[in-house]
Amino acid sequence: MAENTPEPAAALLSSLTVAEDTTATPAATALLSAPATAVVGTPSPPPLQLFNSMTKKKEPFVPRVEGKVGMYVCGVTPYDFSHVGHARAYVAFDVLYRYLKFLGYEVEYVRNFTDIDDKIIKRANQNGETVTSLSSRFIAEFLADVAELQCLPPTHEPRVTEHIDNIIDLIKEIIKNDKAYVVDGDVYFSVDNFPEYLSLSGRILDHNRAGSRVAVDTRKRNPADFALWKAAKEGEPSWESPWGDGRPGWHIECSAMSAHYLGHVFDIHGGGKDLIFPHHENELAQSRAAYPESEVKCWMHNGFINIDDQKMSKSVNNFFTIRDIITLYHPLALRFFLMRTHYKSDANHSDKALEIASDRVYYIYQTLYDCDEVLSLHREENISVPVPAEEQKLVDDHNKAFLESMSDDLRTTDVLDGFMELLKAINGNLNDLKVCRSNNMLL
Repeated sequence: MAENTPEPAAALLSSLTVAEDTTATPAATALLSAPATAVVGTPSPPPLQLFNSMTKKKEPFVPRVEGKVGMYVCGVTPYDFSHVGHARAYVAFDVLYRYLKFLGYEVEYVRNFTDIDDKIIKRANQNGETVTSLSSRFIAEFLADVAELQCLPPTHEPRVTEHIDNIIDLIKEIIKNDKAYVVDGDVYFSVDNFPEYLSLSGRILDHNRAGSRVAVDTRKRNPADFALWKAAKEGEPSWESPWGDGRPGWHIECSAMSAHYLGHVFDIHGGGKDLIFPHHENELAQSRAAYPESEVKCWMHNGFINIDDQKMSKSVNNFFTIRDIITLYHPLALRFFLMRTHYKSDANHSDKALEIASDRVYYIYQTLYDCDEVLSLHREENISVPVPAEEQKLVDDHNKAFLESMSDDLRTTDVLDGFMELLKAINGNLNDLKVCRSNNMLL
């Protein structure tokens, strides 16, 4: 049989088959659900370039400490099921996390939960349950959803309520440095005392407009000043502080938790582009106001999910939850759909796009199944097939293109297109093998 087996076909098929030997797995599969480890024999990757939202350009990624990466991504506010817009962010940064690990970096990845917030308090009161009960329930639901999407667990998943002391200590430093002030138990950041304010977003300070999520408070020195600490209100959770009982503002939590786990200088801070202002802008201001050496080497932001040219959002009730989608489609179909659009661009949600993604995922699995079925006979009979130069070049070219695309700011669209072309070649060789086997059976 070995003499009649098309050598190129067997060699190419073995490059895709899922087996114990991970050296046979094409690099692109690492982005779907395969282990995030480098493929032995893969060519050296080009230098990694990432788009930095601070400088507004692609830059070579050079970690603060050689071989190690610290990455913080803003997490969800757990008061309801997470929607596909959330999946957009967490799949995007899971791809980055996997690729950094693939390149051999030791990555410390932090993704928080904002488990105390006005929305959580309001929903808990509506439901007649505690804030802790509500937030814990939807944290569990979120973790179940991202696990279905094959997102790797971060190194740390802190909750705001676990870091109140860190938050209070950070606010003390900001006040000590004359960058914040106290009014009736509330603590506000003074944007006028921080000349670097708006360096990330590039906005022009509007003295008559507050940041989103907050109403203008006439007690503020500047309407753009934002809350670091909110005085306690009846029926709301609160903690003791030097300024009276209260709870943290929205932005201070991420400054405190990122510093606690990664230090005042770390490599990557990510989130949706809607967080650039005010959340990340205010984070940056708080951190530097407390500790001037604070720095994020690379700010990264993903695009939205749009429906009818409008951002998917709970606030306008035009959203689908992750659970909605993965009930109808394979979870990896949603992941594939999200990866089909570059992380910085907006993706347009449609049933057709998800159906196409579903077909592609089925095609991948069917190819893997067919490969395993055809090659199982080769394994059983211990048939060793040398790899012809032409077929080896096809696999090598695929891996080279994968590395070039991924190292160029994570061009997953090109990666998936190339992977589909490789699968077509493999399926062509599958047919050759099947014909050959059929002919052998007739002899």
